[in-house]
Amino acid sequence: MTNKISHILEKLEIEPVNKGAAIGKQWIDTSGETISSFSPVDGEEIAKVTLADEASYEKVIEAAQEAFKEWRLLPAPQRGEIVRQFGNELRACKQELGTLVSYEMGKSLQEGLGEVQEMIDICDFAVGLSRQLYGLTMHSERPSHRMYEQWHPLGTVGIISAFNFPVAVWAWNSALAWVCGDVCVWKPSEKVPLSAIACQKIAQRVFDENNINPGVCGLVIGDVEIGKRLAADTRVPLISATGSTRMGKAVGAAVGARLGKQILELGGNNAIIISEHSDLDLVIPGAVFGAVGTAGQRCTSTRRLIINEKVYEEVKQRLVKAYGQLKIGDPLDENNHVGPLIDKDAVSMYESAMEKIAAEGGKTVIEGEVLNGPGYESGCYVKPAIYEVSNEYEIVCNETFAPILYLIKYKTIEEAIAMQNAVPQGLSSAIMTTNIRESELFLSHVGSDCGIANVNIGTSGAEIGGAFGGEKETGGGRESGSDAWKAYMRRQTNTINYSKELPLAQGIKFEL
Repeated sequence: MTNKISHILEKLEIEPVNKGAAIGKQWIDTSGETISSFSPVDGEEIAKVTLADEASYEKVIEAAQEAFKEWRLLPAPQRGEIVRQFGNELRACKQELGTLVSYEMGKSLQEGLGEVQEMIDICDFAVGLSRQLYGLTMHSERPSHRMYEQWHPLGTVGIISAFNFPVAVWAWNSALAWVCGDVCVWKPSEKVPLSAIACQKIAQRVFDENNINPGVCGLVIGDVEIGKRLAADTRVPLISATGSTRMGKAVGAAVGARLGKQILELGGNNAIIISEHSDLDLVIPGAVFGAVGTAGQRCTSTRRLIINEKVYEEVKQRLVKAYGQLKIGDPLDENNHVGPLIDKDAVSMYESAMEKIAAEGGKTVIEGEVLNGPGYESGCYVKPAIYEVSNEYEIVCNETFAPILYLIKYKTIEEAIAMQNAVPQGLSSAIMTTNIRESELFLSHVGSDCGIANVNIGTSGAEIGGAFGGEKETGGGRESGSDAWKAYMRRQTNTINYSKELPLAQGIKFEL
């Protein structure tokens, strides 16, 4: 492995050829296809991975089933202690893991390091949660009866993650699942397999040092067939899947057919409403980072700016000036703002979207293009583009995972909110305004229909303390903070009769 992060790979124990299935630190021989992970930064091969097959998948699932029998018996605060140690291990290798994420996925080094910080943050959150898995107590209508509810672990949690956040989304799920008493089997995107292998090795060091059954942490790197097998597996009571709406519909159908539980985090088509009362000094950095951060490949990326007609031209001019200052190039160079798209298929989708914009009548503000020449040899670098469009365009109503920003003009706040909501997706949204009536309307039940609604910040960059997720074709799932932990457990209502009688509820009489 002779590439620019060879020393990082050595520290993270990434081999030239890696196995794609693991039970803890036991790496399983498979007969699956061997694939290469190429960096979109420079097109260089990083390392190879042999994908999981049916036999190795079965070994990982069976190990998880057995491990659950032990793991669920460990008191929740002790499970939290294991997660605390995992968080500390992440702190120790934050630079190395963040660099690998940046190089393998293409996001900026700051975003790669930020993603590892998200993992650390969710571990801290989960540690506190391990002492707060509260149930309610209720008053019974029957004398000398006590009612309460408690929460029990589900079993094996299947985690299907996407390429754009190679490590953080797994940690969101696994840290919570572990403190809840569940075990995890992770199927990462095969576009970023090495980041997953690094996480498996980091986590298992902690589990091994604490003599924890290795099946608590399982990994299967495989193709779509492995994903389908996981979604349909009745031994896996909960599937948490992150990806496109198309993928989510397939997973949802498979899990629903067996009446399993699911957390779906799917596409976004996120808008910022820019009011005539907005502070434009806040608007521009928020809108630009939302649109070009991670090269527009976040599910929370800003796709649409819905701008009041009174400030429309000024906002457009400021955006053009800001885009003119963007530096596109190697994301490991912290002077650059925008890195590459994940692969050439993503570049093709970017080009196709621009063709559709033109066909529907969109007006070019900043023209997009695929970049070539020195520094762009991978063929995955593109220029962030801006277009004036109508909110009704078909292409505008679809999510394009690329740095393409749409400008849309509005007159009234009610019209702007209607535009914001008039897309199939419902993940993240924002309004930029200093007018309290506008902000409160936006946050009311007749305002944004998204799972996330912000005021005077952009659509991207959620904190782990709040539940993350969206509505409509975004899937309805919630991960990370707040009470999202409840999705990883089963609720049980208990009634205890400590009297000498057997009264029935609702006053029903039944005498023998």
